[in-house]
Amino acid sequence: MPLPSRCPPAHRDRVLTRTGNLTYMPDWTAPSADGPVAATLALPGSKSMTNRALILAALASAPTVVRRPLRSRDTLLMAGALRALGVGITGETDWTVTPAELRGPARIDAGLAGTVMRFVPPVAALADGEVIVDGDPRARDRPMGPLITALRALGAEIDDAGRSSLPFTVRGRGRVAGGTVTIDASSSSQLVSGLLLAAPRFDKGAEVRHEGPPVPSAPHLEMTVRMLRSAGVPAEAGENVWRVGPGTVDGGECPIEPDLSNAAQFLGAALVTGGRVTVRDWPAETAQPGDALRGLLERMGATVSYDADGLTVRGGGTVEGIEADLRDVGELTPVMTALAALAGSPSRFTGIAHLRGHETDRLAALVAEINGLGGDVRELADGLEIRPRPLHGGMFHTYDDHRMVMAAALLGLAVPGVEVENVGTVAKTLPEFTALWTRMLEG
Repeated sequence: MPLPSRCPPAHRDRVLTRTGNLTYMPDWTAPSADGPVAATLALPGSKSMTNRALILAALASAPTVVRRPLRSRDTLLMAGALRALGVGITGETDWTVTPAELRGPARIDAGLAGTVMRFVPPVAALADGEVIVDGDPRARDRPMGPLITALRALGAEIDDAGRSSLPFTVRGRGRVAGGTVTIDASSSSQLVSGLLLAAPRFDKGAEVRHEGPPVPSAPHLEMTVRMLRSAGVPAEAGENVWRVGPGTVDGGECPIEPDLSNAAQFLGAALVTGGRVTVRDWPAETAQPGDALRGLLERMGATVSYDADGLTVRGGGTVEGIEADLRDVGELTPVMTALAALAGSPSRFTGIAHLRGHETDRLAALVAEINGLGGDVRELADGLEIRPRPLHGGMFHTYDDHRMVMAAALLGLAVPGVEVENVGTVAKTLPEFTALWTRMLEG
């Protein structure tokens, strides 16, 4: 497997601007921990919930107030895409989304956001006019063919010049027939979610059937169905089949939970340092895949408790290696792999072959960067095998991937001298990351 391309100098060291673009900042030395951490943190909102809420609000019959949305590159790009189609989005702490007649011509910048490139095209098909969808160079390598094929089968017109990838043009006609479609969503659950979120506005709704290897990140599909139902849309899920009826999407209010996947490195810090970290406002019940951290970190040696203050993880001073199928929680893989590299016994993570098609080839990137610090990580057909070895400092390249920054920071707690390239790319989902990390270390 060839290694992913490293960022050329012209694309390094970027930070988020208010429009979702990136500007430059210096590389970052991941701070080492002087002792056990002891911190209580409040994390920004869930990217997955925020971008689903924005799509549903854009298609609603009345304005929606999205409470405590995440403001990150991915969500700002989503807001920009919907504004380009005529939707009103205003506000600071909360976003008020005012639906409007969807229109083109428009040009959509998806950046590297899978939710934008997969959720917006079905909405664009409902617009009147042409909508061009493109993104960062790496976005053109991400799987889009199944979505394009499915949209055509449902009645949309798309010109992709035979590429089955970005860039492409959606020739919106103001409506989509809808109906039943079969799709191979084994590369991303977002391919299904994108169709389901727009389906209430299709003439016949949509019945989406999956045929192929198992769909990864299945909890995100549960999240999609739940949020549709919360918006008054008839939606149901079976085994590899999802149905959404045509109808009205309700406006109103949509509160956003904290992003539990973005808690991984903070909670992992408690395990690495033998300390304590509490994440406030952790939901008692949720569809977010990050909730799996409770069980995963317990298996790796942590003590996990939940009360009115939030979720608390306490480390016992050692990290234990584990074997785990991470298919449903692939986004946790970089941080879990960093933890495993600092463990006292080997680990093996499987079910994550689909990560080769994420922001970068995450499997190859983790092998290259952890081994570059002296580690022993081996790529499997569908995962990674990690054999802990003493690590040393050095440059940790991040490949424009926010999760790689988070993995590097966790390693840096125990390994002095980890230099993180392009730390600004963490703004994809957590612009406040370095400030929160420093705050955690300061208690």
